[in-house]
Amino acid sequence: MAAIFGWFLFMELFGADEQSANRTSTAALYSGTFVWEKADGTSEEIKVPGRYRVPAGETMVLTTTLPDNYDETAFAIRSSLQDVKFYIGGELRAEYSTKETRLVGKNSASRFVFCPTSYKDAGKELRLELTTYTSNYSGVVNSIYCGDQSAIWQIIFHQYAPTTFIGFFVLFSGMTIILFSMILGFLYHIDFDMEYLGWCMTMGAVWLLGESKLRQILIPNASALSSLCFVMIILCPIPLLLYADSIQNGRHRRMYLIAGGIVLANFAISSVLYSTGMKDYIEMLPLGQIILAAVFVMVYVHLFQYLHKSKYHTDRLLLVGLLLIMVCVTIESASVYFVTSVSGIFTGIGMIILLFVNVVRTVRGIQHMEDMRQQQELERKQKQTEDMTLQMMRTLAATIEGKDRNNCGHSIRVAEYAALIGKRLGLSSEEIENLKDCAYLHDIGAIGIPDQILSKPGRLSEEEYALMKQHTLIGAHILKDITLVPHLVEVTKSHHERYDGTGYPEGLSGAAIPLYARIVAVADSFNAMHSRRIYRNALSEDQIRKEFSESAGKQFDPRISAILLDLMDEGHLEDVTSKYKEMENSLYMDSNHTINKFISDVFTTIKSQEDITSYDFLTGLPLRTLGEKQIACAVQDHNGCLAFVDMDNLKKINDVHGHKAGDRALMTLGKLLARFASNGYACRLGGDEFLLFFPDITHEEASEHMTQLFHQFHVLTRDDAEIQYASLSAGLYMCSGNEPFPDCSSKADNALYYAKQNGKNQFSFYQPQIDHLSTSVSGAGNNLTQIAKSLQDSGSYMGALNLDYRDFARQYSYIHQLVIRNHCRCYLIMLTMESTGETSPSIEKAEQALLQMEEIIRKSIRKIDIYTRYSSMQYLILLFQPLESAIPNIMDRIFMQYESFDCSKEFRPIYDYQAMSEEEHKKY
Repeated sequence: MAAIFGWFLFMELFGADEQSANRTSTAALYSGTFVWEKADGTSEEIKVPGRYRVPAGETMVLTTTLPDNYDETAFAIRSSLQDVKFYIGGELRAEYSTKETRLVGKNSASRFVFCPTSYKDAGKELRLELTTYTSNYSGVVNSIYCGDQSAIWQIIFHQYAPTTFIGFFVLFSGMTIILFSMILGFLYHIDFDMEYLGWCMTMGAVWLLGESKLRQILIPNASALSSLCFVMIILCPIPLLLYADSIQNGRHRRMYLIAGGIVLANFAISSVLYSTGMKDYIEMLPLGQIILAAVFVMVYVHLFQYLHKSKYHTDRLLLVGLLLIMVCVTIESASVYFVTSVSGIFTGIGMIILLFVNVVRTVRGIQHMEDMRQQQELERKQKQTEDMTLQMMRTLAATIEGKDRNNCGHSIRVAEYAALIGKRLGLSSEEIENLKDCAYLHDIGAIGIPDQILSKPGRLSEEEYALMKQHTLIGAHILKDITLVPHLVEVTKSHHERYDGTGYPEGLSGAAIPLYARIVAVADSFNAMHSRRIYRNALSEDQIRKEFSESAGKQFDPRISAILLDLMDEGHLEDVTSKYKEMENSLYMDSNHTINKFISDVFTTIKSQEDITSYDFLTGLPLRTLGEKQIACAVQDHNGCLAFVDMDNLKKINDVHGHKAGDRALMTLGKLLARFASNGYACRLGGDEFLLFFPDITHEEASEHMTQLFHQFHVLTRDDAEIQYASLSAGLYMCSGNEPFPDCSSKADNALYYAKQNGKNQFSFYQPQIDHLSTSVSGAGNNLTQIAKSLQDSGSYMGALNLDYRDFARQYSYIHQLVIRNHCRCYLIMLTMESTGETSPSIEKAEQALLQMEEIIRKSIRKIDIYTRYSSMQYLILLFQPLESAIPNIMDRIFMQYESFDCSKEFRPIYDYQAMSEEEHKKY
């Protein structure tokens, strides 16, 4: 990339100028002569551009005669704080003055003024009047252009655009630096000196743009920008002083405050004079430039004293950059008094160089701060990690102990007892703290022992005791990589060693047992004797003394055992025992909201992860195991309504439209049930079955809930062509809090069975008489007569019998047996809907065509015939004992009726048929 960029710069600097072919160069400058008509009546031929002695406020009149072959379209001149008038042939053709539009000030802003001309003006006199009210620009005559207005602008743009571009770049850079410095200040909580440099650059950029010859096309009010240009020069020392003060950390702040006050006073006085029309900013500019120069010199001297001995090259480069910008500003400031226009290119280049140097310096400073911050953060995190690790291990040990409420606080008390023994042994405060840390974690290996062994209310068997002894090795293995606490592993591993060598796990004896382990062994045993257990009460003090006296030299170190007895006699151990809860609270007070909560959250998270696997990802409802558990608990605590809900026709949807459609139906129902059960419970039992519980509602409220549920499910599915067959059936039971859940569930299930037996798409409440149907012989015949009549009434329908595919298959098997047994002639017909277009129609149109075809089939074939929907675009028809010759007539009649519908244009029906008892197969 560097090579490519270098090649680009080389071509731009030394390559051919491809713009020159289309550029109207100096030919646009007017070549005629101008005569100055003086106020005393004399005249003088002058050169243009130039500057002549004209008093401020006096109008300078220039005249020229246009050539006889003149055919240009415009004259143009740049006014320098001047009012301009163009007369051609004595007629006022163009005028520029801001007297009526400017709010303050006494001069019009500098700008290019254009006068329209044409070939009709050939040979006429052109009269130009220039008026200014400041001596700085009185008598100034700038270049006069003649030609096409666009060509004149092209020349102006070519001459002055680079400076304008530099101004915009400096403005963008300055604003970016300010924003970047603010962000850095917010992140690092310090002020960056680069921010003040950004303000310097922004003010310098405003000055560059204010001096731009193109400003009249940049903004609508060039006068305001012209005034702002001078304001920037006056106020520029302020951010410069802040910049220097920030670099030197306030070393000369008092002097800088005085200088800043002088700058603000000069600005206030100049603004008052400008607002009253007494003076323009340009007339007050020399004082502002003197102040700026003095500030520059003062700042440079101070920074030179502060930075010239710096070990960083960027600080020395900063001095060079400041010196360069001082030279550039001096050149620009001085040029105001010798030339009528200032490009500002030197100041712009100087600012860019200073920007580069300061960015490098700031980056170096940020890197240094980052190094320091990272080092401090590393040390802080290391200390925090050590503390957190110890707290976590202590809390984990306390959590393990918490499984047995009689053992709660065991490690805390053992640590306090051990600390008292260590102090009597002459251990240092640091060694005592290490000893306490070891005591806190001495039983951490119990995490690997089953709860039924730890909490067994009786003596352990040999196998259980052997497993229990493993906790020392498990604890040592857990802590083997922990180096924060000296002696931690040896205490965890050896605190059950006996002084006579009969302990475990290694059978160490005497001084071979680490000192810390011998101390913890005594403290641990005392706490065990002094505490209540599941299988025994706490021992008395006399019993404890007897145990330690008899076990000294056998189980315990005699010296440590004697110290413990002395502490008992002095009452220090009893003080620990009575205050252990207070010590426990103080020990874990800071960690209750961090480590304890962390471990609690870990176990909660593990439990929640187990629960997540108990949720149905399709419907979002709990699965059977979790859902029934939740509902069973709710049924025990509340009265309410338990509902078994079954989705009807799910298999038909899966068979005809595929499992994606079935999944969509289940998803729709799942979301609906979740919404209805927002104050209750819902779960998916499996397949198309769901279970709901509405706590604390009445029979009427439950009925209203289910009515709304059925209605909303119908609304959600009726417009979906693939799942519109779905409907609901439900069985409800009003539970009371003293009934077991299995009984409630069974009764709701019975109610669902009753609802489905009496037709789908309805719900039924459980009634006790459903389970106690009469079985008396006397009423059987009467009941059977009623059932027969009910079946006849319920089976009354118009047209053929429409079955789902499973029932159709059963009927087909039954009829096939009749065909074989009675030699009947039955035919199976497959009707297929084929698309007539090149593109597939929408599902909605296809479903509409199929529904219309189904209605035609139902009305066109006999009641003894049956049909079913076989696939998304096919029907199966079973004709019972027709004449084979009549089959084409039957199908033609069906097709003719279908053709009367609009959808017949998009789908064309065809059919195949074959006899059930034959292998023949015919297609039409």
